[in-house]
Amino acid sequence: MSVAFTREEDLEATAADLVDRPISPHPNLVTPGGLAAIDAALASARAAYSAAQTSGSIETDRTAMARATRDLRYWSARRASAQLVPPQDAPGDTVRFGDTVTLERDDGRIQSWTLVGEDESDPTAGKVAYVSPLAQAVLGRRLGDEVTVAGRTVEIVGIG
Repeated sequence: MSVAFTREEDLEATAADLVDRPISPHPNLVTPGGLAAIDAALASARAAYSAAQTSGSIETDRTAMARATRDLRYWSARRASAQLVPPQDAPGDTVRFGDTVTLERDDGRIQSWTLVGEDESDPTAGKVAYVSPLAQAVLGRRLGDEVTVAGRTVEIVGIG
């Protein structure tokens, strides 16, 4: 079939048919920084939605509107389900959500990870989601405990 016989609306409808972003089944625990990031993402999604409504091109409108609507649904749901976990006044003796845990590997390397909510996870910045295997291995453990992470034994040498 020649492209001349395709309907432009079909292309636009396909572009606007975006699958929703998946929402985690886990509780949406967040740090104060994570809550601020969700609020910023929600404001950005609202701005994108408003911009898409006022845009001039129909093709751009439909795609931009679909993206903005999808992001607005996602961030609205994440904001509504957010459970703020306030930081502890003093470091405890067990690893908890929001703590930074320092691990010593069997090869002598030392690494620190902060246990955060899923939306604020950024391993390159040393932040891992509390549902990650690493976080699950250390949550509730104490200073000096040895745990297995990715098949290797590590020791908890700091909690802060």
